[in-house]
Amino acid sequence: MAGDRTSPDDGECPHQVERNVTLPYVPSSVTGARKLLQDDLAGLGLGEERLDDAALVLSELVSNALRHATPLPAPREGSVGVSWRAEFGQGQDSSGWVELSVRDGGSSTMPRVARPSVSGLGGRGLGIVQALAGRWGTEMDSDTTTVWAVMEVAGDDFAPDRAAVVAEAVEGLHTDISGGDPVVEFPMGVPGDSPVRSAVL
Repeated sequence: MAGDRTSPDDGECPHQVERNVTLPYVPSSVTGARKLLQDDLAGLGLGEERLDDAALVLSELVSNALRHATPLPAPREGSVGVSWRAEFGQGQDSSGWVELSVRDGGSSTMPRVARPSVSGLGGRGLGIVQALAGRWGTEMDSDTTTVWAVMEVAGDDFAPDRAAVVAEAVEGLHTDISGGDPVVEFPMGVPGDSPVRSAVL
């Protein structure tokens, strides 16, 4: 399924985060990805309900990749790529968006929303993604597939004490201004020897 991946207009001076993570092609990566996402979005002041929605969407995307697709090809064999970007306006009533995506080695069928029976035990993952995200889609190239979802965030989706939450998160970051542009380090907390790439803006 293809779709419109254009990010909604988020206004001026947004708070931003962008992270790209390569995780092992194992079930525990669902929990690891979910925790990293929750830490990032909570640090930007996203409220608990919408935070849980984003975490559930990412969990479903990663779970589907692990269940229905193959791992990424070389040089990242035995892994799955997970990424997200978020931009939120600074005011309490500002809106924004979160884009989540999962990249794998593809499968023999295209990802699609299933219509499971009421008693069926599976097949609801992309239906959940479709219900919680405004848009979702699939991008394919010769040896990888990326499934993405974009969730819009409204002013009332932020935590009531957003300013304090953001200030506390910023205090936990280390900024090095010894060169040109500031470099921000963010603790990752990924279990094991998992390769990780990330950038926090």
